[in-house]
Amino acid sequence: MPDALLSTAGLRAGYGGKPVLQGVDLSIRPGEIVAVIGRNGVGKSTLMRSLIGLLPAAAGGIAFRGEAVERLAAHRRARLGIGYVPQGRDVFPRMSVADNLAVGASLLPPGTPFEIERAYGPFPILRERRGQRAGTLSGGQQQQLAIGRVLVGAPSLILLDEPSEGIQPSVVQEIGRTLVELNRRTGVTVVFVEQNIDLIRAMAQRSYVMDKGRIVAELTARDLDDRDLVRRHLAV
Repeated sequence: MPDALLSTAGLRAGYGGKPVLQGVDLSIRPGEIVAVIGRNGVGKSTLMRSLIGLLPAAAGGIAFRGEAVERLAAHRRARLGIGYVPQGRDVFPRMSVADNLAVGASLLPPGTPFEIERAYGPFPILRERRGQRAGTLSGGQQQQLAIGRVLVGAPSLILLDEPSEGIQPSVVQEIGRTLVELNRRTGVTVVFVEQNIDLIRAMAQRSYVMDKGRIVAELTARDLDDRDLVRRHLAV
C-alpha cells in the first residue's frame, strides 16, 4: 500500500529459535484504527513486540513512513513516533503519576515542550491522581496512565496490546471512547490487539485476523458489525 504509515512484508520472528510469526503482511494507513484479532497463542503480542522492536525480526521487513525500521532499536522507533502500550500496562509502580508521564516526555526531541495536557486532557483522572504512586491506582487507571505516558511523547502511531485485560467493563468502554475521539480529533493512528468483542466493534474501522503466526483474513467495517462473525474469528 503506497500511502501506508506502517507496513510489514514477510515478517518472521520468534523466541529461542522457535518461530512464531510465519510471514506477516499488513498495511496501516495514516489515521486508521485497526484491530488484530484471533485466539490466544497465534502470535498477536509477538507481532506488537516485533513492530516496536522489542523482538528482532528473523526475516522480512517493517516500514514506517516508507522507511525500513526492522533493524532499529525500540527506543529509536519510539523517537520516530511509534508509541507502545504493552499487555499488562507496565507502569512504574513506585513513581508518581506525574513522574510516569515525564518518562514518556523523554522521547520528545530536545527543546520540545513537555505538554502534560496531552495525557490530562483525555484522562482527567490522571490530573486528580498526579501525586499518587502508580502502583496504588486501579487497573483501569493504570491503563489510562500507560496510554497517557505514550501520548505525551506525541506519537503518530499507537500500538496497544490487549488494553481491556483485567479492567472492569465500564472503564474499558470509557477508554475505547476516548481513543476513538482522540483519533477523530488528532488523526493519531491506532493498532490494537484485543479479545474483547465489544471493544473491537466499538473502536476498529477494520481488522486483521491472525492464526498460526499469519494473517489469514481481513474484516471490513461492515464485517465488524456482524457480532457472530467477529466471535467466530476470535476462536479461529
